Amino acid sequence: MTQAILDAVHQAMTSPWIYLALFALAMLDGFFPVVPAETSVITAGVFAAATGAPNIALVIVVAALGAFTGDHISYIVGRTTNDRLRNGKRSRKAFAWAEKALAERGGLVLVVARYIPGGRTACTLTMGAVAYPRRSFAFFDAIAASSWAIYSGLIGYVGGAAFENDPIKGLLLGLGVALSITAVVEVVRHVRRRRTVEEPKFEPALAVHRD
Repeated sequence: MTQAILDAVHQAMTSPWIYLALFALAMLDGFFPVVPAETSVITAGVFAAATGAPNIALVIVVAALGAFTGDHISYIVGRTTNDRLRNGKRSRKAFAWAEKALAERGGLVLVVARYIPGGRTACTLTMGAVAYPRRSFAFFDAIAASSWAIYSGLIGYVGGAAFENDPIKGLLLGLGVALSITAVVEVVRHVRRRRTVEEPKFEPALAVHRD
């Protein structure tokens, strides 16, 4: 059973259509977060190292282009729907976080948000909703999409190179590393948020004045 699945995945990875599939998945993931784009890119990286196909450089390029396109679609959706998205009950917290981070650090948050599950979509939608400058959005998003594609592709490639004769183990290693990095990012973000909330505020009215 496992061998049959492995053969099927290998056949898919050697097909020239794999590049179009990776582009489509990365694009859809920009505005539909449940699409397994990152897993697909990692898997392609594993097989690129273990079997030589697909080409890792092309995998990274099409994944980056797909992510860039998907983020812009999400941005446009945010521009057109505006308040209806920002005031939704289920998305209010995500948008509140994205708006605050955007106001404090500008486009840098877009790069960080691409590595946070669900955060990338909330961020791009919010940038559209608040009419963040399109040129600045494109600049920061190019960095975000490219770094994400390189990160995902190379994690898979390293896993495939480590277990050249066993792609399943290489895939598990790649996914494990990706999940670990995501967990670390979430923990750091949570700790920083708690410190910000707990930080004492000094009111000017309470200051001691000396005559």
